[in-house]
Amino acid sequence: MSQGNIGVPVQVTEIDPEKLDVCTVLEVINRISGKWAIGILLEAIRGPVRFTELERAVEGISRRMLTLTLRNLERDGLLNRTIYPTVPPRVEYEATPMAKELYQSLNGLLGWAEQHRDDIAAARVAYDTAAS
Repeated sequence: MSQGNIGVPVQVTEIDPEKLDVCTVLEVINRISGKWAIGILLEAIRGPVRFTELERAVEGISRRMLTLTLRNLERDGLLNRTIYPTVPPRVEYEATPMAKELYQSLNGLLGWAEQHRDDIAAARVAYDTAAS
C-alpha cells in the first residue's frame, strides 16, 4: 500500500510565536467537529484502544480516514500513541488530559442537545411545513 497521501501537514519543529497564530480557534473547532474525530475520541476516552478496535467501533470509517484522523488528533495533542515492541507491533491510542477536558465540554453540548431534542424536532417540522 502506498504511503503517498496519508501524511499530516508540515509540522513546526520550533515554537515560533508567529507560527502559533496559525492554529486558530476555528481550525481547532473544525478538527474536533469533523466527521470522525468525536467518535474516535469517545472510544479513546474509555482507555487505551487499538487501531482495529477503533475501526470496528467507528462505523463507516475507512482505514485511510482512520489513519489520517488518528495522526491529526495525535499531532494536536489529543491522543497519545504507544507502540509496543512485539511481533507484530502492537499500537494503542489513549486520550490525553487535554482530550479528557474536551470530553467534559462535549458532555455539556450533548446534554443541551438532549434537553432540546423535542424543540428542535418541532422547529424542523414547522419550518418544513412553512417551506412547502
